[in-house]
Amino acid sequence: MHRILKTPLLVLLGTLFLAASTQAATLPDFKPIVQKNTPAVVKILVEYAPGSMGRDHPYRLEDIPEPLRRFFENPGTPAPRQQPRQSMGSGFVISRDGYIVTSNHVVAGAESVTVRLTDRREYEAEVIGLDERSDLALLKIEADDLSVLKLGKPGELEVGEWVLAIGSPFGLDYSVTAGIVSAKGRSLPTENRDNYVPFIQTDVAINPGNSGGPLFNLDGEVVGVNSQIYTRSGGSIGLSFAIPFSVVINVVEQLKETGKVTRGWLGVTIQDVNKALAESFGLDKPKGALIAQLQENGPAERGGLKPGDIIIRFDGADILTSSDLPHVVGLIRPGTEAEVLIVRDGRRKTLRMEVGGLGADEQASVASAPSSETGDARIGLVVDEITEQLQDRWGISGGVLVAEVLEDSPAAEAGIRSGDVITLIAGSPITSVESYERATEQLESGKSVPVRLIRRGAPLFIGLRPE
Repeated sequence: MHRILKTPLLVLLGTLFLAASTQAATLPDFKPIVQKNTPAVVKILVEYAPGSMGRDHPYRLEDIPEPLRRFFENPGTPAPRQQPRQSMGSGFVISRDGYIVTSNHVVAGAESVTVRLTDRREYEAEVIGLDERSDLALLKIEADDLSVLKLGKPGELEVGEWVLAIGSPFGLDYSVTAGIVSAKGRSLPTENRDNYVPFIQTDVAINPGNSGGPLFNLDGEVVGVNSQIYTRSGGSIGLSFAIPFSVVINVVEQLKETGKVTRGWLGVTIQDVNKALAESFGLDKPKGALIAQLQENGPAERGGLKPGDIIIRFDGADILTSSDLPHVVGLIRPGTEAEVLIVRDGRRKTLRMEVGGLGADEQASVASAPSSETGDARIGLVVDEITEQLQDRWGISGGVLVAEVLEDSPAAEAGIRSGDVITLIAGSPITSVESYERATEQLESGKSVPVRLIRRGAPLFIGLRPE
């Protein structure tokens, strides 16, 4: 009886062992990448003036998880007061004569920056340039014949591809972590609402101290610079973001030439196209970047673009969502002529326009007693003439003020609010209550139309379906 049962058991164990061996054989071998590229990865040691710290500085004692903290602190020894503060990050060498890439937030505001190589040599670094919008910085050390990393080709990285990071998380030198690309083109707007970086999202374990370090593909090429993590604990939870090398190359070249970065700029306020707007503009599905407002005499206005145009292709790149547009435009050199494919009044139209420039210190912005009220039951609005004071305040000319939104009306369902200013209905400019009445009388029942609003000074399109 025992002999009969042994054979199936051995067969099962053998099958499981073979499956495990096969799976292990298909996993990538990271050793050659690590051995070849680690000498070109550096540790960045930063010192700040007493009582100050750099912006979002990457590594502090309180950032370290409790189980590891005892390796870095000296219990019972109080920290001296008014001593220079220190932090650290990662970086990598891009040229044999000493140019090094790291993150802006690693070195911004630093009093001194030191670069430490794998062989423990240390060099004082010169900050060649900083770019807050992309979170990149370029350093230079006086050294020759350094190990250099091979740079990848922009655009070739794919979702699901294996990637590898080398850096100094929590100050632990030259730690290696691996994972896959989770997504591409992630938009993470800054505090100033800048959105010029289409981040690479990965599940590689990135922690404080990894910032500025390289992200490799399986060919050992740098495909990104580790920049940010999403976390609730201060440590990695499998959501990390890297700056793609298409952005890195553009920024580094400009920092090397001039010490600052200028980006392509259109002078538009844009929004996403939802299902209701897509129907109202005659699109088969939601796509593109809808222009809500133009800067007066800006590049877009000079190029012939208008509020209500939907950009679906720019300089050969498809614009699927509004966040795609700044990613594409920001990489174009100012003064370059670009081809723009738009949807206007339900028809496609191609324009050619010159891309403007946005300097490093400039903000991307677009200038932006009541009479008798009138109501419209088909829409569910009570509107009024807009005062000159409100027009001056929001930088608009004309429009009607929404005094009341009736409950359970098409306007309420569309999201129109009291205090909104209506400036455009189905392509017709609204300059007064009279022009509003003419525009609404011509609307077809049950057909969604685009309506342009000014809400607290910000332009916005919505889709409205009259009864």
